[in-house]
Amino acid sequence: MRISGITIPDDKQLAYGLTAVYGIGLSRAKKILASHKINETVKPTDLNTEQENLIRESVEAFTIEGELKREVSANIKRLKDIQSYRGSRHTKRLPARGQRTKTNARTLKGVKKTMGSGRRKLEKT
Repeated sequence: MRISGITIPDDKQLAYGLTAVYGIGLSRAKKILASHKINETVKPTDLNTEQENLIRESVEAFTIEGELKREVSANIKRLKDIQSYRGSRHTKRLPARGQRTKTNARTLKGVKKTMGSGRRKLEKT
């Protein structure tokens, strides 16, 4: 089963397989399936073409994939252009929404080297 150029995995349950589409999370996938009265645990291979088309139309009604990625990047670019605080955080590749950075957020910067026990040895001598 393909939706907007993305192949939905045949080995996963349909609710989880729909999350392969960028912009469709688990809760949205479950709502789509519930609106068409399709069981969440069914595999994509067990659907008939009528059910596939219903799901495809529902998913494509949302902003997904390339269009959503363009929208998100345009929003970030706008924040940078107006020189907002959040925009500057994006420019510096730091967390933009108030997360703690002293002990967390080391994915980009790497692990900070601490002086540890080596410092104590230097102070004693």
